[in-house]
Amino acid sequence: MWCIGRITVEYRDRMYALLGLYGRPYSAQEPVVCVDEKSKQLLRQTRTTIAGQPGRCAREDYEYRRAGTKNIFVAVEPKGRRRCVEVTARRTKVDFVAFVRNLLETVYATAVTVHLVLDNLNTHFRKSFVDVLGEPAAAALLQRVQFHYTPKHASWLNMAEIEIGIMDRQCTGHRIATVELLQREIAQWQQQRNVAGRGIEWKFTRQDADRKLSRHYVS
Repeated sequence: MWCIGRITVEYRDRMYALLGLYGRPYSAQEPVVCVDEKSKQLLRQTRTTIAGQPGRCAREDYEYRRAGTKNIFVAVEPKGRRRCVEVTARRTKVDFVAFVRNLLETVYATAVTVHLVLDNLNTHFRKSFVDVLGEPAAAALLQRVQFHYTPKHASWLNMAEIEIGIMDRQCTGHRIATVELLQREIAQWQQQRNVAGRGIEWKFTRQDADRKLSRHYVS
């Protein structure tokens, strides 16, 4: 489902900027990295699951016991064909800053400029880095970063949403009882997709946007 709302000048400018960014040739020195997060509720079985057999799926009872909620950070580099996923207890600005810091200092330590694509969640802005690290450390960490934000009500422009949908279908969409199992399954899924070189081929262009959405533009 698309949430279109009012496509104002600001909406259109941000959309055009992201579509232009996505249309650039791949550069390992200037990776485009899309970041988002989602919550995952841990659910314990109340009855023993009936194992699957040839021609018959496994069966589980409809009842379950809630076992808490965890956060999953997802960073995907569509043209670089890799992703980095981390399970955290919460999704506060401290957690977000730590996740991005690991990306910059470990995964993309040799990149000249990292283009981070984010939505407008209040923890996703530079202020969070200043609050957590202090101004000097935040400035040093972010000197290689360019932030790119989706328009409001336009999370479909963040390709991390696509990767999260794939993760749900292939890995996290079933009942998972413990954080240890969640971390293990996500780590295996991440490794398999990275080894296989799975990327995202984005084909929606500025011309496509004008053709499909121009009747909604607000002058």
